[in-house]
Amino acid sequence: MEDPSSKEDNTGVLEVLEALKQASHELQAHPTRNPAHSDSPAIKALLELETQSDSVLSKDPHLSTLSRYVADLKTLVETLEKTRGHGLRSFLARRVSSHSISRVAGSIESEIQAWMDRESIERLLKGLKEPWKDEDEDEDKLIRLLTQFEDRVSQGFDRELQNLVLKWKAFSVLQTVLCEPKCPNRIRENAAFVVAALVRFNKDVFVGQVNMGDTIHALLEMKSTHSLKVLCELITLTKSPFVDEILCNEEVSKILTLLESKDLDMRVMALDCILEIGYFGRKEAIEEMLKRGLIKKLVELQRSEFGGDLIEMGKFEDDNQETEGKKRERREYKFLKNHPFASCVARFAVQLEVGEGLRQREKRAFKQEILEKVKEASVNDAEAATIIAEVLWGSSP
Repeated sequence: MEDPSSKEDNTGVLEVLEALKQASHELQAHPTRNPAHSDSPAIKALLELETQSDSVLSKDPHLSTLSRYVADLKTLVETLEKTRGHGLRSFLARRVSSHSISRVAGSIESEIQAWMDRESIERLLKGLKEPWKDEDEDEDKLIRLLTQFEDRVSQGFDRELQNLVLKWKAFSVLQTVLCEPKCPNRIRENAAFVVAALVRFNKDVFVGQVNMGDTIHALLEMKSTHSLKVLCELITLTKSPFVDEILCNEEVSKILTLLESKDLDMRVMALDCILEIGYFGRKEAIEEMLKRGLIKKLVELQRSEFGGDLIEMGKFEDDNQETEGKKRERREYKFLKNHPFASCVARFAVQLEVGEGLRQREKRAFKQEILEKVKEASVNDAEAATIIAEVLWGSSP
């Protein structure tokens, strides 16, 4: 159990560090306000915090460097005060001091962020490694930590943060939680979001750490729109190898089955996954989907109340008038929002045509196969003719 006094100490440290970070950021963000002058609000805030932070920072060895930077800042400001004058030497000395102050402020901000990242990862991993509890409060707290860490990772690449993640083996812990069926689904879903965020953060480093088979199985086993969203994103990020793994683990049928879900959002996310597989999938993956009746399912979705045809809106016409093109795009976007399965057969065919997974002759062969299966699945000649026209106009001959 966490010591309440320790928690209180951490809260106090965090408040001081947040204030220091904000003042340091202001010092760098508004150079036009002459922040390096000793009467600048940012300088005043930093100097006021210097006395308060001295006792706080000394308690944590990880903050010793930060404490030194804050002391250096005070010295630089005192030096700046002594160089007030109108001569060239005073002017140059002020410029040097101002630059040094801005640089130290940047170092202060970086050190604070590193401490916060370290604390965040430590608290998160401690929570994830504890036995799962039934208390909603504990679950909500862990989800908040996962969401905060996902937001931090989503801010963009940071080498120090990456080193912390690798040092603490955070990725493998998150993936273990994602694949643990005894863990509450809400926690698993949020762990999945963080896994995807880390792959986005640095694909070269973290793609290799994805246990693709277990991850795919876990995401599909949860059967939620959130887990499908992560699956779809991982397909986009890792491309053909991830699709190959879906095929090897015989998970294609599970995705196709979700097209028949009673939940509309689930069907929409399943279609998104299929479209991504169509773009990145190799011949074997496309063959498997077609063999398992994908085109028939898509025709049925297109025929449903949430389907329809985009062909009449001129989706596939060649129009050089940019303004008319934009108007059409807006109409299509509005239509697709209310009819997510509109022209889904042609949209799938286009994904194959423009995608990365197939050779040109394979694309032609699959196009012909799709046209044949459309004829088989259509209820009448008119329906078949409309869908076939969309497929032909939507991709090159």
